[in-house]
Amino acid sequence: MDRTTRPLVIVAAFGTSLVVGLVLMLWALGGVRGVTAPAAIGGPFQLTDQAGQTVTEKNLQGRPTLVFFGFTHCPDVCPTSLFEISEVLRAMGKDADRVNAYFISVDPERDTMAAMKDYLSSFDPHLKGLTGAPDAITKVTTEYRVYAKKVPLKDGDYTMDHTALVYLMDRDGRFIAPFNLKRTPEEAAADLKRYL
Repeated sequence: MDRTTRPLVIVAAFGTSLVVGLVLMLWALGGVRGVTAPAAIGGPFQLTDQAGQTVTEKNLQGRPTLVFFGFTHCPDVCPTSLFEISEVLRAMGKDADRVNAYFISVDPERDTMAAMKDYLSSFDPHLKGLTGAPDAITKVTTEYRVYAKKVPLKDGDYTMDHTALVYLMDRDGRFIAPFNLKRTPEEAAADLKRYL
């Protein structure tokens, strides 16, 4: 590359990165319609709900879906998030029947169907708890880019560190964005209704 073309290459590279950055910024601000960012979150899975029914990624289709990963022995984050999701579903009224809400275990060792059923009895009945064999849980956590790690406790027991995000998936089962629960249930419900 000679001295005359090098500055041109640098200017072209700068210009390209400027255009790409501008498009991404406009997309993030909602200024570009019809442009979707590639979000490699989600994918095929097969788990079992607290009633013993098989649930796969096909169950996400046709309805917006809230997905939260956690575990039944979780002391604070999980029950708080599930309570907040329950409040959003309550605020939706009859429209809650048109939404999927899944609590997926990151602790299959303890979260049996019976444990999930007992745990979820304290929350909105629309919430389904999904569990499965360890390899099935590893597959779904990998597809959703969920961090989950067993942490031993002094008494020989353990807890789980995990991603505490609520995933909002569209009617085609594609990831839209993290769903914000830090607002009134009515505001969150109105936002969720936009995807019905």
